[in-house]
Amino acid sequence: MAVIVLVLLLTTLPLSFFGIDDFLHALTFPGRVTGTVLIAVALATLLGAAAALDHWLWRSFPYSGVVALIGAFAAFLTNLFLLVETTKDGDSTIVPALFAALTAGSVWAVYAVWRTSVVIPAPKRVAVALIVSSVIAIANFGYQNLYQPYQRETRPLLKLSTGKPDVSQDGKAFAVPVDITFENHGTVGFYVLGTEFHAMAEHVPLSKTDRLREQWRTDAEQWANSQEINPLSRREIHQPGQLVQAQPWMDPGVWIDPGDVFSMRVVVQLPIDTPYDQLAMYASASLARKDQLDLEPPLQFKAYSWKGSNVPVWVKKQEKNGLDTLVYQARVHENNAIDEFTREPRYVSVYWEFGAHGSSVLSAVAPQGEEDHKVNGEEQKEVISRYGLVDVLAGPVERTLWDIKSRQ
Repeated sequence: MAVIVLVLLLTTLPLSFFGIDDFLHALTFPGRVTGTVLIAVALATLLGAAAALDHWLWRSFPYSGVVALIGAFAAFLTNLFLLVETTKDGDSTIVPALFAALTAGSVWAVYAVWRTSVVIPAPKRVAVALIVSSVIAIANFGYQNLYQPYQRETRPLLKLSTGKPDVSQDGKAFAVPVDITFENHGTVGFYVLGTEFHAMAEHVPLSKTDRLREQWRTDAEQWANSQEINPLSRREIHQPGQLVQAQPWMDPGVWIDPGDVFSMRVVVQLPIDTPYDQLAMYASASLARKDQLDLEPPLQFKAYSWKGSNVPVWVKKQEKNGLDTLVYQARVHENNAIDEFTREPRYVSVYWEFGAHGSSVLSAVAPQGEEDHKVNGEEQKEVISRYGLVDVLAGPVERTLWDIKSRQ
């Protein structure tokens, strides 16, 4: 009896802790349903402990044995679920060991109560109730851990468009307005981890004769070493673009809710006698789904790649190759209480990169101090799926400069 009561009480404590936290703070509806189920099971195990005392000592309630049996069986199912969950996703070894012990203890408790020849009133109804509750628990577990991570991603829409250029009063410079529109037509919100806009100026001289097949092959080979993909042209000779402007267009750490639309206008300026023939505009955003992580504000600036030593080694290597980086970082929290308690604290690092041949923004989630760890394809896929990391891109939107330069 003492062992049974101890197992049920030790099961009640973590179930209450996880259940109340998920019921109040889980980021998804299934997570809050899980919290409700855990609270209900915690009440069942608490009642089961009291019923076990009565069944062995006082016999004041005729069905105390049945209540103790149901409490022990509920403890077994839930402890088994938590053992699988904490083993699969948790970083702690102590917590899975605890639930392994509680699972074994609850199995023994079910057997110990059963062998006292418990009389089950209306056994069919009790069996149906146990089966229904088990199916609900398994379905909820499968929805969160099987369906939800692999459902189709919701991606916001990012659009670029150019306006009518303006020439300065002295006729020596011109400006091209560029409109950036960011729309969230999905059903979930997104944290904006980082954004970037950049404009590339390109030389595109025309060949006096038709270009040969070998020259087309040379153009195609350049695609592998450049972010720019230019058309294979019979007369145009595309050369690598040069960065003329780069900037963020939204504050890091803010969010865009379902149905929201954000718009911004940037202006690209060049001298009227510029030697370039056209502009190519690009924009991108690095996002995280609000239903899959909780971002602890602020997402604050951490380091420059060209100052200090508290940046990853791979960032330093890129800096030596002409690519500078700004690093931002913030703490992230898991979307449910079980993972929050059993996993090491994670941080999202946002890398805003720029150089002569363009700019970009990327993000990664890892424990503090493990930013240098090179993840393989499966690990990267797991991180993206778990935290709902999404990159959206727009461009290139190209605009010829011939009409503007003809005004000089």
